[in-house]
This record gives sequence, structure tokens and C-alpha cells, in this order.
Amino acid sequence: MGSRGPLLNERLSDEFSVTRFARVHRTEKIRKDPKRSARSIARLRYQTEDGPPEVYLVLRARRDSKKRVWIQIRVPGRPNGRKGWVRREALGPVRTVRTHLRINRTTLRATLYKAGKTIWSSPVGIGAKGTETPRGRFWIRDRLKGFGGSYGPFAFATAAYSKLSEWPGGGVIGIHGTDQPGLIPGRPSHGCIRVPNFKVVQLERLMPVGTSVQIL
Repeated sequence: MGSRGPLLNERLSDEFSVTRFARVHRTEKIRKDPKRSARSIARLRYQTEDGPPEVYLVLRARRDSKKRVWIQIRVPGRPNGRKGWVRREALGPVRTVRTHLRINRTTLRATLYKAGKTIWSSPVGIGAKGTETPRGRFWIRDRLKGFGGSYGPFAFATAAYSKLSEWPGGGVIGIHGTDQPGLIPGRPSHGCIRVPNFKVVQLERLMPVGTSVQIL
């Protein structure tokens, strides 16, 4: 996908079997609609709260009346669930992943799909009452290790944000291991998704950055 050609209105991600993402080539305002006069809702950023390059899930491409190509993206940050538009030139190369993680807050179970087929599943711990894990569509922004302790051997940073804005890193919802496996399945956390350590080690091998995440 590029900025030339007969592109008018193209869907880029179904957020299940095919998801596309990009990093930032140059920072600029994110617009509510695909036009320069539209209201700004946020700004592209080069880095996440933890330092690695920021990742934006891309949904759709559209050409305006002046033949400029705009990309609709999901926007990380509060409030959860925002979408906006940026010019194609503001983003770097678009990459494709075929994995999708679905987290069910009722059954307390997470399932990873690849090209529509189940490849991993695990019971999980989610947010307690008052700090519930948010519903919505998100994605994996970073893969982290070296924390240990209550975070287990591996962690993933998502684009979901908890109710606790003062939490380290601004309250980003993580998917990580645990030093309290007896609390899984359950609702023991401040919003993060806890996974048994041996299961999160499996997930490390299977789930890349850019994977779409749906929390039901």
C-alpha cells in the first residue's frame, strides 16, 4: 500500500485474520475526519510511555478531493477506543500480522488465533471491581521482559488504559505473568491481564507486536 494509484476507500485490517500496523515517520496531528480542516483529536508520537517506538493499528485508507491519501488509525491513550485520520506520509511502512487475541471477561479466558484458527488458550486474571479491565478493541504495542516478580517472565504492553492514570507508565494495561498463580482464574488485578507463567512463555513465541486484541 502506498500513496499513489487509484486508491479511494480501502479496508486495511479486519482485526481478526488480518491486521496491519505502522510506526511513525513524522509526527503530526491526528484528525477526526480525513481532511486538513478537521478537528485535531491527538498527535502522533514516536515513542510509547516505556520508550520503544509507538505502534498504530491502521484500519482504512481513503483519498480526498485533492488526491491526498489519508489513513484511519486506532489511537492509544485516554479515552480508550478513539480513532482518527493522518496523512499517509506521516506513517512508515505498513506491516501485516495474522494473529488476534480475544479476552473474555465473563469466562476469564484468553484465546489466541492465527489466520482465524486457535493456536493458544489460557485462563486469566483480570481487573477487580472498581479497576475493571476495559472492554474494547486494542492491540499489542510492545513486548517486554526482565521484570520478574509480580510480572512474571514476560509482559506485553497493550493500547488499553486502566482507570488508574497515576499508575506507573500512565496506566497502560499489560498482559503478563504472575507470582500468584492461585489467583487465576479470577479478578485480582488493577486492570492488567495476568497469565500463568508457563502460558505467558508460550505466548511470547506466538504473539508479535501489532496483534489485534479484543476484550469482551
